Amino acid sequence: MSATVIDSAIFRDIFSTEAMRRIFSDESRVQYYLAVEAALARAEAALGIIPAEAAVEICRHCDVAQFDMTELKRQTERIGYPVLPVVQQLVGLCARGLGEWCHWGATTQDITDTATVMQIRDALALVEQDLAALSDSLAALARRYRDTPMAGRSNLQQAVPITFGFKAAVLLAGIERHRARLREILPRILVGEFGGAAGTLASLGTDGLKVQSALMAELGLGTPEIAWHTMRDRIAEVGCFLGLVTGTLGKIATDVKLMMQTEVEEVFEPFAEGRGSSSTMPQKRNPISCNYITACVSMVRQQVAALLDAMVEDHERATGPWQIEWIAVPEIFLLSAGALSQARVLVAGLEVDPKRMRANLDLTGGMIVSEAVMMGLGPHLGRQRAHDLVYDICRKSLAGGGSFLDLLAAEPEIAGHLDRAQLAQLVDPANYLGLAGEMVDRVLALGR
Repeated sequence: MSATVIDSAIFRDIFSTEAMRRIFSDESRVQYYLAVEAALARAEAALGIIPAEAAVEICRHCDVAQFDMTELKRQTERIGYPVLPVVQQLVGLCARGLGEWCHWGATTQDITDTATVMQIRDALALVEQDLAALSDSLAALARRYRDTPMAGRSNLQQAVPITFGFKAAVLLAGIERHRARLREILPRILVGEFGGAAGTLASLGTDGLKVQSALMAELGLGTPEIAWHTMRDRIAEVGCFLGLVTGTLGKIATDVKLMMQTEVEEVFEPFAEGRGSSSTMPQKRNPISCNYITACVSMVRQQVAALLDAMVEDHERATGPWQIEWIAVPEIFLLSAGALSQARVLVAGLEVDPKRMRANLDLTGGMIVSEAVMMGLGPHLGRQRAHDLVYDICRKSLAGGGSFLDLLAAEPEIAGHLDRAQLAQLVDPANYLGLAGEMVDRVLALGR
């Protein structure tokens, strides 16, 4: 029985992905625990701390398929943590008492935290793939529509012209920064935990740091400089990173939703028969992927806040905040995966209508480039006078007094400096794109 959209048979591949669910499944979580236990046994055997035959026997049974998940559930509910029940079953599976060497010198949180870091490593690899694919799609849009003019918007009003390639390149630059952030944070995040009861490794005497180093080498993780049982910035940083990533996805979804409006219709989500249909309004084509991205982004943000709460822990081992991570970390990754998956489909198949973009540019009869007219008149009339004069003409045109160009050409104060042909050049939005193309090229070059 499933009760949430993440594991629902109906919704699960809308709000998340199979690959990410696999990483955070019960079976995978237990297998990560066992991977840590096996690596610990190998490391300690190599150092002569436990018998070599014990390590071989322990590793032979570090396979989740050998474990009774129903019993694990029962024991976890009784004890309060899953690691000890896992260790108990592992000990029972090993022959001739060799299992007693399992978990030597470790504590529950060592295994749990290190397994979580391993989950995060594999989960971030999926995020990295999604970001790379999204980057490729945005780069293709930026390149294809580098010089396609459209209305830039401020406060939901037409501002000045931009190009659709410029809009795509702005988003691409953000995704590329996320990819750079991911590279930067990995060395800080992918660090294991092995400190024993209170982080001092007292149970292993003088061998503690040797075991710690060997264990992390076995697992391919960084070695901690000191225990981080209750110093949770690593986990919180992962959450904040995904909060940033999904925030950008939310920006993409918001712009597409607005551009899909009937009154705008400049872009559309990829077409599929029946997708976005209304049960009562046959003409509608709703922004489905955008809607799901928006929902995922909001929920990720709430869980990131929970991870920041989880940083406030007591003393050397915490009473409660740690368990917040058990809830928040999987949900953040699962919902982020859903948002990334929807975004990949959305951007890769985005339908763009350059003709409608141009039509919307022309809605105001050139007033979208009133700034260009003001700047063109500035050297002749002074900037402030040019501003006031163009402002008055805009108001008159909006009130139905004539076209913007006609009113400009008829104004004596203007006619003495610019003729109608020059004014027509100024009020053509395609002539006021600034350095949009060069900026697109710069972003594309950085991506390469």
